[in-house]
Amino acid sequence: MMPRQVSWTLAAALVLAFGGRVSAQQTPPDPGAAANVKQSQTYEQVLQSNSSFRAKRMQQECGPITDAELHASCVASFGGDTAPPPRKSRQH
Repeated sequence: MMPRQVSWTLAAALVLAFGGRVSAQQTPPDPGAAANVKQSQTYEQVLQSNSSFRAKRMQQECGPITDAELHASCVASFGGDTAPPPRKSRQH
């Protein structure tokens, strides 16, 4: 055999030999990741179903933002139809 054919044959043999072992050694899903997904789903559900909670979170997250466009974008990111009271512009 030519050297190039030997290299390809060796590479193919290694792939076949170790291919099954790699898939067998995959780690199981991370339980912490599953818990994080569950917490995120619960948060989103409460955020959408409880207007008082949503208004409080919007005030906490969006209240400190002084740029009007960024503030509006932050408020819009919460979805729903309840927005916090309009912010008063600060004079310097």
